[in-house]
Amino acid sequence: MLEFLSDYTIRNVALGAALLGLISGVLGSFAVLRRQSLLGDTLSHAALPGVCLGFIVAGTRDLGYILGGALITGALAALFMLLLTRNSRLKTDAGLGISLSVFFALGVVLLTWIQSTGNAAQGGLDSFLFGQAAAILRSDLWIMGGITAAALAVVAAFWKEFKLVTFDPVFARTLGLPVLVLEIALTVMIALAVVVGLQMVGVVLMAAMVIAPAVAARQWSSRLEVMVLLSALIGMISGMAGAIVSALGRGLATGPLIVLAASAAVGFSLLFAPGRGIVWEMIRRARNRRSLRSQRVLTTLYRLAAHHGDSAYPSEQGMLDTYHGIATVSVMHRLQDRGLVQPVVHAPEPTPHWMLTPDGIAEAERILATLGKREA
Repeated sequence: MLEFLSDYTIRNVALGAALLGLISGVLGSFAVLRRQSLLGDTLSHAALPGVCLGFIVAGTRDLGYILGGALITGALAALFMLLLTRNSRLKTDAGLGISLSVFFALGVVLLTWIQSTGNAAQGGLDSFLFGQAAAILRSDLWIMGGITAAALAVVAAFWKEFKLVTFDPVFARTLGLPVLVLEIALTVMIALAVVVGLQMVGVVLMAAMVIAPAVAARQWSSRLEVMVLLSALIGMISGMAGAIVSALGRGLATGPLIVLAASAAVGFSLLFAPGRGIVWEMIRRARNRRSLRSQRVLTTLYRLAAHHGDSAYPSEQGMLDTYHGIATVSVMHRLQDRGLVQPVVHAPEPTPHWMLTPDGIAEAERILATLGKREA
């Protein structure tokens, strides 16, 4: 295992995937909370013309030029979207869709033009569409690390401002904060995250890395501080897991495996996160239904006793089943376990009968009083 992890290529890919998960997790949290999940999709597709322009300027696959171009066109796409939504009646999702389509179409046009020129250096340029993690070099990691460090430093320096703009931009504006500048800064930094992930997962799948870790973390916490840390952790683990699985299997693409690992984290969180998970919600609803059924049966016993003027009135099991339209045996046993009812013999009838205990009468009166207050 140590020999496996000491492999130069595997270490580069794993470290690059961890950096990608870190920056995507942190910045994606703000995008998800600002309900701009499509932003990652838009910026990643808008990076394609920047990749092509970086190649045209450099004349070769120089990563610095390519990432610089991707950052510029990604930021332009974000600003274009803000311009559309702030100066028209278009909603944010419509603005994001238009921006994505325009910039991605431009990128495809540039890519096909470059491929038609016959330039030998353009070979493999289309790998930025789906990523090519194995091609990452140690020098590329320094660039990715530098971008990640710069983005995290900005987030740490303006943490309170970003937090306020994310949750209550109107209040932030009343405090005199430059809300537009802060929103632009957040958007441009998400473009930075996209740039970091271009070579790892490509422009097509990069949107998932911006959204998935943050969505998974959101299921586990309502506090921004905890959510951001969890999102970064999930992103790093997903990145490294995808890189290691890709290295263990032959012919498995790293980028899609990283996205699948992050998607698995989302699926697990959606199912099992306490309080928000689907499984927990199903358990809570089942408990509520069982509690409501017990309350209905208990108040029925109370009303029957009140109607006959006898607090010890024995109610027949079959009559309760018929009245509620369900078998109430299990309900009666649960109420008996709680000391609210007790079985009685009502000769000469051989069928089971139940009567309220003093605690059952008090509980039924409490339930009816609560219902009366709600109805009032």
